[in-house]
Amino acid sequence: MAGSDLKAKRVTTTGAFGVGRARVRQLQVTVGAGTGRVTLTDGDGGETVLDLDFAASDTHSVNIPAEGVLFTKDPFLSAATNVDAVTLFYA
Repeated sequence: MAGSDLKAKRVTTTGAFGVGRARVRQLQVTVGAGTGRVTLTDGDGGETVLDLDFAASDTHSVNIPAEGVLFTKDPFLSAATNVDAVTLFYA
């Protein structure tokens, strides 16, 4: 079986993930009290690539279909409403 080039990066605040150009394959989002929302942009101030809402007080796994979503710049967490942590799985 061939090895995977998949990596993961966890953040607990908004800002850059610090991984550079990346193809995002999955997100894991831990939501605290209240409805959660995560917005990812292509770099700071770039185009919104993912904008997702989540139920309160749960951990959610979001599998991105096909080959994932390409961020040509560093993925940037521009909004994390009621979110304790986001883990980005990328290649």
